Amino acid sequence: MSVHSSKILIVDDDPLVADSLAVFLRSRNYDVEVETNSQKALKTLKEGRTIDLLLSDVNMPGLDGFGLLREVKKIDPNVVVVMLTGYGTIESAVVAMREGAEDYITKPVIDEEMLLTVDRALKRRALTQENEHLKRQLRRSLNLDNLIGADHRMRKMYETLATVAATRATVLISGESGTGKSLVARAIHHHSPRRDKPFVEVNCGALPETLLESELFGHRKGAFTGAETDRLGKFLRADGGTIFLDEIGTASPAFQVKLLRILQERRFERVGDDDSVEVDVRVVLATNIDLKVAVANEEFRADLYHRINVVNIAIPPLRDRSGDVPLLAEHFLRRFSRENEKPVSGITDEAMAYLLGYEWPGNVRELENSIERAVVLTRNDELTSEDFASDITGHQPGVPNQNGFDFRADGRTVVPLKQALEGPEQEIIEATLASVNWNRQLAAKLLDINRTTLFNKMRKYNLLDIKRGGVRKDLD
Repeated sequence: MSVHSSKILIVDDDPLVADSLAVFLRSRNYDVEVETNSQKALKTLKEGRTIDLLLSDVNMPGLDGFGLLREVKKIDPNVVVVMLTGYGTIESAVVAMREGAEDYITKPVIDEEMLLTVDRALKRRALTQENEHLKRQLRRSLNLDNLIGADHRMRKMYETLATVAATRATVLISGESGTGKSLVARAIHHHSPRRDKPFVEVNCGALPETLLESELFGHRKGAFTGAETDRLGKFLRADGGTIFLDEIGTASPAFQVKLLRILQERRFERVGDDDSVEVDVRVVLATNIDLKVAVANEEFRADLYHRINVVNIAIPPLRDRSGDVPLLAEHFLRRFSRENEKPVSGITDEAMAYLLGYEWPGNVRELENSIERAVVLTRNDELTSEDFASDITGHQPGVPNQNGFDFRADGRTVVPLKQALEGPEQEIIEATLASVNWNRQLAAKLLDINRTTLFNKMRKYNLLDIKRGGVRKDLD
């Protein structure tokens, strides 16, 4: 945001002072408005006028400058306020700053001082807005918007996630590699009361057993060879927040015992230390193996399994929700086209049928990598099957037949894209209608289609005659 594109509002009951200041700032290309009545200024702000900087006199009849400052901060805490007064004292300056003013200028105003103050105040406003924008981007990157899927199992998972996030219950996330377990863990943390505290992720399978205990619990100086300083450990770094233990199924029996104690007592000892440490941390775990089988094979403690399996969120593999492939593919296409500044507008029907025909053993991560590679390497405006042919090992484009394209290793065929998309489309339409009590006008607005299109699709999917409590659902 350019500081000269910002809105400045001057509020002073002396019109000569206000107009003179406005003329001076306008001569420096600032966008300035003037109001000589603080009550009127407050009313217009409450009605929605957007300003970036308020220059307000302190001594005004009725609502004085300090009162206006307090009310403006209630409306928009990010508005930058500079107070003006002909009777400047240290006491009044302290009051102004305490109430949230950015600066305090005494009259008569020196031009250079005013320009410096205004420029500094607007730059602060711009920096605040930029920080808020970055925070919103971070929140979006961690919330449910990154969990793409219209499959009924995914929607059920979203509901469970939203419910459990607000609690402190231990959560076990199960699913194959590449299904997005880390994203789900981050979403749980982001939607929890602990969102402003640390989120610490540990891949238990990536650390040798000799280092895992020190990495998680920390150690005292001299606890072992190479321990030259004290180390806090991941659990203490996550204090007040969430720790995510990925691949928990690989944990050693010794670590399983310690983890069980932490979950039960919220206490542990650092390596080489006899004193126990208390920690307030929520534990979210993930596994890509069946822990029930591991328990039956005595490879995982039964008591720990029951302790961590308080809430189980199972992420279905991509091959079991192939209707989500087009949604994910389009999502990744838009993202990587934007990041690589390449105008790739879409995916051809033949290429989409190719993607639908592949079983994605690497799940969403493999699909994401394939789309990114295709976007980077393609010379076309759309991604074609040739952009994926060498990427998906062992699956080359086949010959079209009456059912679609044969891309599967086992010879099964893929239905045409239009037919493949009908399942998720019907689910989305039905879920949207149900959310607005089957009001077609509201549903059409949410779906961003006109009512005629919605009516035709409802007729196509036999949704017009569904009854609820003896009343036709399609009646608005």
